[in-house]
Amino acid sequence: MLRTASSPDSLRSRTPMITPDLESGTKLWHLVKNHDHMDQREGDRGSKMVSEIYLTRLLATKGTLQKFVDDLFETIFSTAHRGSALPLAIKYMFDFLDEQADKHQINDYDVRHTWKSNCLPLRFWVNVIKNPQFVFDIHKNSITDACLSVVAQTFMDSCSTSEHKLGKDSPSNKLLYAKDIPNYKSWVERYYADIAKMPAISDQDMSAYLAEQSRLHLSQFNSMSALHEIYSYITKYKDEVR
Repeated sequence: MLRTASSPDSLRSRTPMITPDLESGTKLWHLVKNHDHMDQREGDRGSKMVSEIYLTRLLATKGTLQKFVDDLFETIFSTAHRGSALPLAIKYMFDFLDEQADKHQINDYDVRHTWKSNCLPLRFWVNVIKNPQFVFDIHKNSITDACLSVVAQTFMDSCSTSEHKLGKDSPSNKLLYAKDIPNYKSWVERYYADIAKMPAISDQDMSAYLAEQSRLHLSQFNSMSALHEIYSYITKYKDEVR
């Protein structure tokens, strides 16, 4: 309903939906008032009210998804509670990183932890969590993308060795899992420790494992297509390569 300067006061509200304008006597507003309005404090108060309304819905959604997030993290950061045995490549790679740390006399636990986090969880798993369309034939809309970004950020924070200081002005997605992250961090530390305790993988066993994987997936890849991609790359950068 349009209200003008001459309209009587509403019984429902003392504040008119459309306030007087110097030129036309009316001022049009959209459902959401522009933030460049001269009364910025009123806009801030409205934004705060909206955020508080959605906070309860945010917490309710988090509670609904909690079990699924826990199951995902526990499956990734576990050598036992998983659908299949831990791939030999992970043990082989983590042992290689530990050997390099010993070789270069790097005894800082945080450095070793970060190396392992960067080469597997943060390099591979975060990409899968944020982009499920890489694995499944699905469409990821903007709402799903925003939700998965929160889960991915929680995953990244769980792999970090630094402490995140949060306050009342911190983003809601950071505060949402603030109490869960210490527990997730303990899972990551346990995961790396459990892998370190596993029997070492010899070079021969690793070579046999890779040969077996190549045999199992032989029909899934087109070698001529791969060669064509390499050829296209070489053709484009032939001068630099030479």
